[in-house]
Amino acid sequence: MANKETKIRKIVGVVVSDKMNKTRVVSVSRLKKHPKYLKYYRTTSKFKVHDETNEYKTGDTVIIEETRPLSREKRWRITGKVAKPGTSRT
Repeated sequence: MANKETKIRKIVGVVVSDKMNKTRVVSVSRLKKHPKYLKYYRTTSKFKVHDETNEYKTGDTVIIEETRPLSREKRWRITGKVAKPGTSRT
């Protein structure tokens, strides 16, 4: 059991606040199915995410991954930015 591999959860979300130092608030929305009416509806969760270099700004689409607890509310870390289609330079 000592070599048990754990799968690190990764989620894509949008930065909605960058007012704190080294912390961003990321909004993640997903579709959920209603148990009785079987209709899909959108739910939104907000996560406080660690950003060591303060490089991500409001409106950026980012990839976050689960990590050890960094503070009372931070359990996620930004790993990268999702490139918007058509903005790659070649």
